[in-house]
Amino acid sequence: MAIADHHNSDGKFWNFCTLWQSGTTTSSSSSSTQNLHSNQNGVGSNGARASTSVSSVARSLLPARRRLRLDPANNLYFPYEPGKQVKSAVKIKNTSKSYVAFKFQTTAPKSCYMRPPGGLLEPGESIIATVFKFVEHPENNEKPVVDQKSKVKFKIMSLKVKEGVDYVPELFDEQKDQVTIERILRVVFLDPECPSPVLEKLKRQLAEAEAALESRKKPPVEAGPKVVGEGLVIDEWKERREKYLARQQVEAVDSV
Repeated sequence: MAIADHHNSDGKFWNFCTLWQSGTTTSSSSSSTQNLHSNQNGVGSNGARASTSVSSVARSLLPARRRLRLDPANNLYFPYEPGKQVKSAVKIKNTSKSYVAFKFQTTAPKSCYMRPPGGLLEPGESIIATVFKFVEHPENNEKPVVDQKSKVKFKIMSLKVKEGVDYVPELFDEQKDQVTIERILRVVFLDPECPSPVLEKLKRQLAEAEAALESRKKPPVEAGPKVVGEGLVIDEWKERREKYLARQQVEAVDSV
């Protein structure tokens, strides 16, 4: 997977600015002083146009503003259990003022999958995504890769969307120019038998993710009385039935 390196482009940009400023100073010192006064207004307008041009170049070279905050920010931690499917978790929060769609991609789609693989977040909303990975047995008696970064990577992308838009993965293909690569997360394996703050945090996040999933599975709590048939309310039906039985009893007594 090709990953753009923003740092290199920034360095080239600032070097370009330095050369541009030094060249401007040299040319201005060699120009005649009589042209300085006669063309003062023209120089000012040219300088403004040059400044605007440089600003546009700067905006194009600077990395896009991030819309999501990830926790962990750079790695996905998995317990190292060869031959088993293990889980990791990452908290994703929308820190922007607009609705944001997010999407996962991985370099190992055959051994990894995400839940959810994408979705929509309201401003300020957060979700804990669970990532599943099958851990292969080491080959040729190789040492386990515990506490070391794996070659597997995950890319999280974001896209600003309008309120009310339904999430579909095709959104990221239809609006490629507006998609931002939020993070490239690397897989790091942890020794499940060795307690650590990172491992404890992972367990807490996985528990929160499971609790949130179970709450979404439960049927919604009914706020009011249940309506049956052609708008007849159960409580109202009971009340009418009780009044009818009471009236029948009264009529029976009167007939006696």
